[in-house]
Amino acid sequence: MSVLDKLKQMLKGHEDQAGKGIDKAGDYVDERTQGKYSGQVDTAQDKLREQLGGDQGPDRPQPPQ
Repeated sequence: MSVLDKLKQMLKGHEDQAGKGIDKAGDYVDERTQGKYSGQVDTAQDKLREQLGGDQGPDRPQPPQ
């Protein structure tokens, strides 16, 4: 079992909290780098949400159904 699979198992049922943690971590990195890498940070946050099933966030559009 890969590390990603273990993380998914642990976060199952807590997707909202995972999404908040991803946002908080991204904000911290943006603050420390003074926004220099904000585009890359946003991309990383989106990819983490896809992988871990985190929420879309308040400013993230939902994918079309």
